[in-house]
Amino acid sequence: MSVAFTKEDSAETAAETLLPDRVISPHANLVTAAGLAALQLQLQQARQAYEMATLIEDVNERRRQAEIPGRDARYFAARVRTAQLVPVATSNEVVGFGRSVTFRRADGRVQTYRIVGEDEADPKSGSISHVAPVAKALMGKTVGDVVGAGDHELEVIAVD
Repeated sequence: MSVAFTKEDSAETAAETLLPDRVISPHANLVTAAGLAALQLQLQQARQAYEMATLIEDVNERRRQAEIPGRDARYFAARVRTAQLVPVATSNEVVGFGRSVTFRRADGRVQTYRIVGEDEADPKSGSISHVAPVAKALMGKTVGDVVGAGDHELEVIAVD
């Protein structure tokens, strides 16, 4: 039988399905309790998707279907393993990890963000990473402080 009609692995097929691992941030993996729970859930989901993919009979299709959840499982396992749970500060006087801060920009816009870990940050939903330039500039500040963030000035007007 011609090799064209067999479903055996080939180096070309294997190369098609190999994806590079997701980049792991060099920064400390600080997380809130909610962020750690989300990482654990994403790890569980990735592992389940990988397990489902391993049940596919066709070896080439199995490899294709398992690659993304396998990569995600490796990423989330590393993020859960290196997570540093930071309790939310009980004081709302100082901008800190896990706290929400409201600030006014020089152009008058008022914005509120919660400072969280990199994996849980979502600016559209009102959270930014602790390594974001704005977060770095605001950390440790109190109401009334004015800080520079790039070419902009920010005035802290509330900490929650």
